[in-house]
Amino acid sequence: MIQKYKKKPIIIEAVQCVEPNTPMALANWCGGKACGVGNISANQWIEIETLEGTMRANYKDWIIKGIGGEFYPCKPHIFKETYDALHENDGVKK
Repeated sequence: MIQKYKKKPIIIEAVQCVEPNTPMALANWCGGKACGVGNISANQWIEIETLEGTMRANYKDWIIKGIGGEFYPCKPHIFKETYDALHENDGVKK
């Protein structure tokens, strides 16, 4: 029988592949590799080793650090539908 489930609320870290973030800083953060030429743009991307193999984070994509410390790219429209930004007063325990 098919059942319905909802995602548990979890807190993640994420960075978008846009300026002022630099390709090298993004690659260093996620253990990936900056590829292409120039600054963050359509000509530059980050290759990330994920649990499913090498994936590519393109310009405007998000790089997410998962709950197990793993990294993976996420398209902007999916990120927007899935995550909300936290603010200092959201009661998050640190």
